[in-house]
Amino acid sequence: MTKQKQTHLRKQVAPFEKSDTNRSIRQLINTLGPFFLLWFLAYESLSVSYLLTLALTVIAAGFLTRIFIIFHDCCHHSFFKNRLANKILGTVTGILTLFPYNQWQHSHSVHHATSGNLDKRGTGDIWVLTVEEYLQASFWLRLRYRLYRNPFVMFILGPIYVFLITNRFNRKGARLKERMNTYITNVAIAGAAGLLCYMLGWQSFLLVQGPIFLISGIAGVWLFYVQHTFEDSYFEENEDWEYVKAAVEGSSFYKLPKILQWLTGNIGFHHVHHLSPRVPNYKLEAVHNYTQPLQHVPTITLMTSLRSLKFRLWDERGKKFVGYREIKVYCKQL
Repeated sequence: MTKQKQTHLRKQVAPFEKSDTNRSIRQLINTLGPFFLLWFLAYESLSVSYLLTLALTVIAAGFLTRIFIIFHDCCHHSFFKNRLANKILGTVTGILTLFPYNQWQHSHSVHHATSGNLDKRGTGDIWVLTVEEYLQASFWLRLRYRLYRNPFVMFILGPIYVFLITNRFNRKGARLKERMNTYITNVAIAGAAGLLCYMLGWQSFLLVQGPIFLISGIAGVWLFYVQHTFEDSYFEENEDWEYVKAAVEGSSFYKLPKILQWLTGNIGFHHVHHLSPRVPNYKLEAVHNYTQPLQHVPTITLMTSLRSLKFRLWDERGKKFVGYREIKVYCKQL
């Protein structure tokens, strides 16, 4: 893609980079309302059948995922036109999703600015080693990497560790506003959990909130993982890295069934989001449909996305993700 085409592409997307207050408010109502109602019904169903409770928590987890997308838009200042409104709502939805607003805004901004850049890995992204780096790594580094990339660790233990532990601490070098926002978020989370435990009983609280947290956490990590981990993704050294190419070629179009697309706030149009983070989630599909070049990006479905589980390392020579077994072939070619 030439520089001229990249510039033209960004100009095509620019008209969609404005939030619509009415649509944003409607989305808040049709997301927060059902979530709190489902939470209440799940609690009430404990006296009927825990299977019914689990069924309700699965649906509630879908709405919590949608709440996270609203939080995510606030971090990009794309949900409301007013920055303060984005920060207030972002902090509130961050409490619900266990993410400090300022802290995650920083790491996620770095992710957008460096996604696919091999020389700037390590902040706001998933740990990726190249084949060559893996072959040169020590036994302990390989073991740590294999554990990190293990599906059980990444999708089950990962959300527990990140959401409950890592998010509770400030990053090194964080400014006062960021630190204070983290403290406020932590106090609010502890206060809300404590109040619900006092009112409902800690067992009831955990039986409802536990599955909601775990299911939505798995969904969130999976979405982030699969939208950047597909065979012909994009990774380049800094001198060859290009923002537009990283967005369009390094972020997939995750084509989901309509109900899942709705619950995940259209984040499956991840190529559009990385090209222009200022586009609100409810306009991502329109950008995809309106902009011809964006309709020819890497596309994955629920079934084909499962293949990403076998991808472990980035092959710089072949420009694709590979599994551990393919390393033997790589070594023979050296």
